[in-house]
Amino acid sequence: MIRSILVSGLLLSMTTAAFAQLSGTPEEQAACRPDVRRFCYKLRPEEGSNAFMQCLQAHRVRLTRPCRTVLERHGA
Repeated sequence: MIRSILVSGLLLSMTTAAFAQLSGTPEEQAACRPDVRRFCYKLRPEEGSNAFMQCLQAHRVRLTRPCRTVLERHGA
């Protein structure tokens, strides 16, 4: 579940088609969107949600508080 939430936020700025297949609240998507753009911009949707999760976790200490809160709320 956490992966689909994060990936939906991440992909919102990348591709509408990929985003349509995923879910997450608009608030959760907005919380992580800046961090994805900043740290994970080289990733592509076809790399899968695991790649985005690994990217965010690798940069966890540098994430904005809202995105860290989303990760923590979902046990990541």
